[in-house]
Amino acid sequence: MAEVSSPAGEATAVWRWEVSHDPDEVHALLCACDAHQAAASGTSAPRRRPETTERRVRSGAVHLLRHGSRPAGMFTLSADASFTVTEAGFPHADRPLYLSRLSVAPEWLAGGSLVGLRCVRRALAVAAESGADALRSEVNPDLADTCALLHTLGFAQFGPTLSDEHGRRRAYLHRGLTPAAGGAD
Repeated sequence: MAEVSSPAGEATAVWRWEVSHDPDEVHALLCACDAHQAAASGTSAPRRRPETTERRVRSGAVHLLRHGSRPAGMFTLSADASFTVTEAGFPHADRPLYLSRLSVAPEWLAGGSLVGLRCVRRALAVAAESGADALRSEVNPDLADTCALLHTLGFAQFGPTLSDEHGRRRAYLHRGLTPAAGGAD
């Protein structure tokens, strides 16, 4: 898959997927993406706990896309929701998986690349290959590009957009899957 642009000096680097084993690298990417998105959207960045990142990395749930030796994007795929599922009013699913912590390195976000698309397509493929019949996610509706990408790839919002006492907003998305279908990255 061709990229729109590449950070300087990395035009010929190889793309590859891996299950991450480095919680510090993952946490740094997550926080950098959060800071970039917060500045771009005028919202506050979520508070991320390193111990949560470490737990998710150790469980094998974090999928990392590298460009050469550098992390370009990542996501977490898990059978456990990081939010209260009943809030969303999702349609029935026997084996849903949950997509969270979708992150793209700021230099790729700024360049208009397809890294986010690659991450979501990979999450869909991995979820379907594992036998999931749905992929669900919590999203900040103020991140317009992220929401547009997810909607374009077949995710639909279920339930209302919610706000907490600090003004942080969230919406819940769902996409039905046919197990073992979904297309590779």
